Amino acid sequence: MKQPEPVVLRLGRVSLEPWEPRHDADLLEAAQDEDVWRWLSVPRPGDAQDIARLREEHIGLPWAVVVDGVASGSSSYLDVDLSVAGLEIGWTWYRRDLWASDVNPTCKLLLMTHAFEDLGAQRITLKTDALNTRSQRAIQRLGCRYDGTLRHHRLRPDGSVRDSAYFSLLASEWPPAKAALEARLRV
Repeated sequence: MKQPEPVVLRLGRVSLEPWEPRHDADLLEAAQDEDVWRWLSVPRPGDAQDIARLREEHIGLPWAVVVDGVASGSSSYLDVDLSVAGLEIGWTWYRRDLWASDVNPTCKLLLMTHAFEDLGAQRITLKTDALNTRSQRAIQRLGCRYDGTLRHHRLRPDGSVRDSAYFSLLASEWPPAKAALEARLRV
């Protein structure tokens, strides 16, 4: 597997652009709904310094999700392990008005296609708070399989500790998952 590098990915009205300072103002505005941050392990960014810090201190390869020309959320490659050709797709969040729209499946189609077909990934992992059933259903609709729950895994912003539900998709499972995503999006 190749090491992921910043790249622009596009499909329809959605572009994934490497998150740069020029995206910060739009992303700060998109981040103002507290429910968007309910399941993430950092507090909601409240000002320009917070959103810049989130970008600068990110531990993966973050993209700004640009919808109809406006940065409206983010998604990332994380936990890249070249020895087993695996990576995680995570830290995904969007403005609430984009929930249950074409945006998440489009982003995942772009990120998974790039990972499997361009980088040579053999496994993609996605994880979410075990209480976040909406996210779990969305992950399963992508064709991912439930792997298990890591108990007492990560601190929430409120100080409680979450369990994390893990899902994965293998390269051998990608062709039918891709076909289903393309059919869903009418690509």
